[in-house]
This record gives sequence, structure tokens and C-alpha cells, in this order.
Amino acid sequence: MAESIPAQAGVSPKIRAPLMEMEKVRSLYFLEKRALDILISSIMLILLFPVMFLIGLAIMIDSRGPAIYSQTRVGCRFHYRKGEYVKEVCEFTFYKFRTMFHKASDQIHREFIEAYIHNDLQRMNELQQSPASEKTQFKLTGDARITRIGGFLRKSSLDELPQFWNILKGEMSLVGPRPAIPYEVEMYEPWQMQRLAALPGLTGLWQVTARNSALFDDMVQMDLEYIAKQSIWLDLLILLKTPLAVFDRRCN
Repeated sequence: MAESIPAQAGVSPKIRAPLMEMEKVRSLYFLEKRALDILISSIMLILLFPVMFLIGLAIMIDSRGPAIYSQTRVGCRFHYRKGEYVKEVCEFTFYKFRTMFHKASDQIHREFIEAYIHNDLQRMNELQQSPASEKTQFKLTGDARITRIGGFLRKSSLDELPQFWNILKGEMSLVGPRPAIPYEVEMYEPWQMQRLAALPGLTGLWQVTARNSALFDDMVQMDLEYIAKQSIWLDLLILLKTPLAVFDRRCN
């Protein structure tokens, strides 16, 4: 029988849908993963503090508004109950450097995500605000909401640095499926909900193999593959491949 997700305030019934039946979370792996998350996120927050300070300053000089953008995301968390770890889906506050103009509307992104999830390539092409290449056709390009410094931060992935705080807090992990936006989850088919069965990550199997160049269903399949095969060695392999994936993104 599939495990059920406890009802939680602020989480819609759709998000509380059952996750797939999986083997019980392996306590040793979870502890190793958490230890690695704490170690690396702590080191990165300390070492990168000067860089993050300068990025924040540049953002505020470039456009009005706060340097840090916070948003509600959907993920998975673990609790230790009766001698084992159990999973539940929850919403949490996700942090990144602001790359858009303050209070920019999310309507075009909602429409693009809906088209992406439903594999509506024609609608996605209509919503693009500049020509998209084969590698960027599944990402909104030429977005007029993005600031000058925001474009650089996104291309270099430096906008993701504040998520080390989410990782340190235990809301995210270094490796896992990317945390979903609530309105995105509302559009999921039941089988796509299964990607919420792991702690969301800063990077993941999808990011190092087909970032921005895969259909939504393919992305979900890669997330499910990671969930089925996850181990500390796979996490380390994905972490090692991430810098190359970021460099490849900068070059496209």
C-alpha cells in the first residue's frame, strides 16, 4: 500500500496525494547525506559570504528591491518516528538571489509551465520572448522581467547560492529533484507526484544530464531514476558533474 502524506496546514489536497510505495528510508544513507549537506553547506556559506555580499550589493544597485528573493516551494522532508525515518510532503520558504524586477508578475511563467507540463510545444513557442535554441526550448527565453545582473546570475547559477541556507536548515539537500512551485504541483498527473518522494536538491541527475533540454516527463523520469537508485556515491558523482554542467550552460 502506498504511504499516505499527513494533512498539513497550507498544503493543498492535490499536494497531499499518496506517494509511491518505496522501501523504508535507509537510515544510514539518510544520516550520511545529512552529514554531507551540513558539512558542505556550512563551508560554502562561510567561504562564499564575501561573494554573496557583493552579489547582493550589485543586485540592489542594478534595480530596486531586496537582494534575496523568497518563494514558497514544495518538497519532501524526513522525520524520525518509532525507530525509522518517514517521509512527508511539505511547503517551505525557498531562497535565491533576485534576478527579476521587484514584484514582477508570474503569469507568463505559470502559462509556460502549464504548456511545458502538458508538452504543448506550440504554446511554449508562442510564449517565448526571444528565439530559443534546441538546448533552451524548454525554458522561457528572453524574459523581459529579468534584470541586467539577473541574466548573468542565472546563466552562471550564482543566483542559487542562498539555497545553501535551505540545505543547512534541512529543507533541501545538495542532491535531489528540484523543489517544485505549488501551482506547478497542482498540474501534476498522479505518477508525476512521485518526484516529491525525495528531499529536494540544489543539483540533481536532471541538471547534470539534460538541463533545459528535456521534456517534462523525461525530467520526471530522471528524478524517479535518482530516487530509485539514490546512494551517497551517486550523490557524490552528481556533485562532481555539476560544475561541468554549469559551465556548459554558460556557453549556451
